[in-house]
Amino acid sequence: MTTKFNAIVIGTGQSGPALAARLSAEDMTVAVIERRRFGGTCVNTGCVPTKTLVASARAAYMARRGADFGVVIDGPIRVDMKKVKARKDAIVERSNKGVEGWMKGLENGTVYVGHATFEGPRTVRVGDHVLEGDKVFINVGARSAPPPIPGLDTVPYFDNSTMMDVDFLPGHLVLIGGSYIGLEFGQMYRRFGSQVTIIERGPRLLMREDEDVCAAVAGILDNEGITVLTDATDFRVAGTDGDIRVHARCDGVTKEIAASHLLVATGRMPNTGDLGLESAGIVVDERGFIKVDDQLRTNVPHVWAIGDCNGQGAFTHTSYNDYEIVAANLLDDDPRRVGDRIPAYALYIDPPLGRVGMTERQVRESGRQALIGKRPMTRVGRAVERGETQGFMKILVDAENKRILGAAIIGIGGDEVIHSIIDVMYAKAPYTVIQRAMHIHPTVSELIPTMLGELQPLS
Repeated sequence: MTTKFNAIVIGTGQSGPALAARLSAEDMTVAVIERRRFGGTCVNTGCVPTKTLVASARAAYMARRGADFGVVIDGPIRVDMKKVKARKDAIVERSNKGVEGWMKGLENGTVYVGHATFEGPRTVRVGDHVLEGDKVFINVGARSAPPPIPGLDTVPYFDNSTMMDVDFLPGHLVLIGGSYIGLEFGQMYRRFGSQVTIIERGPRLLMREDEDVCAAVAGILDNEGITVLTDATDFRVAGTDGDIRVHARCDGVTKEIAASHLLVATGRMPNTGDLGLESAGIVVDERGFIKVDDQLRTNVPHVWAIGDCNGQGAFTHTSYNDYEIVAANLLDDDPRRVGDRIPAYALYIDPPLGRVGMTERQVRESGRQALIGKRPMTRVGRAVERGETQGFMKILVDAENKRILGAAIIGIGGDEVIHSIIDVMYAKAPYTVIQRAMHIHPTVSELIPTMLGELQPLS
């Protein structure tokens, strides 16, 4: 027997629950399907747990720096990893249960727990249940993608999800992958007390960023005693739990790194391979991401793909914005589009990196006339007062229309300060709007107008 709904939402990541709640509030009957953990990656293995762990790591780091501030702490700083994990688990459970309760409490909603597979364009099976929806929304997220490294299938290793189960301190944690996940875990575990080595295939960390940003990040990690190896090729791994050997050729020299534990953070893949998309005729790209248009519609009428599985963004905020775009078009007669959003994200090492819009390299490649402003954190009073002067602020402006093209803030508060720039960019206002604003002293944000007052031609 088939149960009919106005809408079916597959997956409860960042965009799915909000959309289900909005549809329910519009008096639509909604089926919500969740295979395992309510809340998706962000709540269970992504933003919520990792930033909770980052907070614990920062507490340990600041405790060790107590003497720098005239605070005397007798005896060595010790991190209780079981308590660190317990704190993280409690915060995750609160978020997870919150999403589950929200979905199960929807007035016009029905929750199905199990794996969803398409049997037709509007028909989805969950165990013994066959559901039919006038509209179907796919929000199944993504997962870690293991790289083709010889020996990896024979040794124990962690990814970003299984790392959430760790309640001990690794002696020497080796991370393969020098991007966001790898760097956050690397600094985190160094602050907990592990020896840490990060190995990256590219010539530098964070290959999508400008070289000065990469150099600043590398300096932050080096100052904390993290070993970084770049230009790595010819990987192979061997060993057993607690005794793993990572072989790689770095800068022309073959190295063997002895690790107690291995974390692989080299990329992600969409959770689309077992949905039966072929039965619905839904088209995916060569990497398995569901192809969508600028309003997140698939090639099949009345089917949308939202969140990480559509390849249009890999962040919690892009997923939530997907919900906003779909709801605006379907329910509000407001034609919002993916192409209208400005790329923005953060790297949550400490101090963090906040990024928006174009990089300096992209501006140069565009050939446009541009202005650039830059200020080191050593010239930001708030950073000096806090004893956290690593990093810099950089902004790029179109010389003709005076609009901000992009910015990078690597330093104290960078993940928050960047929003003053993001908002001006969305307003499509000239940079002079923020340059002439009176910001509060003493803050990091107060130096944004100062930096904009010192713009120079991008040579």
